[in-house]
Amino acid sequence: MKSPIKTPFGFHSTADEVIQGIDLTSKRAIVTGGSSGIGIDTARVLAGAGAEVTLAVRSIDAGRRVAAELQALTGNPKVLVAPLDLSDQASITTFVANWQGPLHVLINNAGVMALPELAKTPQGWEMQFATNFLGHFALTVGLQAALESAGGARIVSVSSSGHLIAPVVFDDLHFNFLPYDPFVAYGQSKSACALMAVEATRRWASRGIYANALNPGAIATNLQKHTGGLKTPAERRKTTAQGAATSILLATSPMLEGVGGRYFEDCNEAETVARRPSDYRGVAPYALDPASAERLWDTAQKLIA
Repeated sequence: MKSPIKTPFGFHSTADEVIQGIDLTSKRAIVTGGSSGIGIDTARVLAGAGAEVTLAVRSIDAGRRVAAELQALTGNPKVLVAPLDLSDQASITTFVANWQGPLHVLINNAGVMALPELAKTPQGWEMQFATNFLGHFALTVGLQAALESAGGARIVSVSSSGHLIAPVVFDDLHFNFLPYDPFVAYGQSKSACALMAVEATRRWASRGIYANALNPGAIATNLQKHTGGLKTPAERRKTTAQGAATSILLATSPMLEGVGGRYFEDCNEAETVARRPSDYRGVAPYALDPASAERLWDTAQKLIA
């Protein structure tokens, strides 16, 4: 049994603290949803450490505004913008086709949360599952060669404490039978994000690619403002710089060299829980189950084929 990974960082640590002493010059990173919420701080800290950072965003105008701000703030001109709509497979295909050269860090950060009404893509996929998981899955698989050519790449899969609400319901992924519930759908999509890290590591570790998942914590971003969030107490809420800390840790820390298939929160590996705690801490066994991870990967490959 793997020992849980502990670091010197914790709940209050910021992304700036986590990356101190790490030089990312000559490294290339992609941050999906890099023009809002914790995506901005994630991109800012990567750029501040010298990385070339591509903001993969739905709104090019918003992306360009943020990129200009980050260039001025960090002094790094290599903050780039590229269009990406994770709910649109054609957009993902175009993004992948346009990517040239190695990719050292892929941070699958973007997401939608608790859509009040059932919405589906033209393929009939439930929108949260399609955006939060299937879009990132297609992007990750499409960029496999770029990740492999980096010689030691990392994938960061932003999950959520919301995964504790629901496992992946393989028999009804898109709510064709189950009554739609916004948070059940959100929970399923975030369990899928965690499982993707498990299976990506199993398949690609031998090629130098490792993936981990995380819960960034409750942050007062637009995502949570629009949904009411998971009603997290004020003392458990983080700033965006604190929310980005675990993503930065997984993306850059030497402590996690050769580590994959795990789930982190507050900059440390999370405890596996047998039932959902009232404080929504920990990781459910179903979000790390190897058999479910393999089944989900195979299912996703068939869906996007």
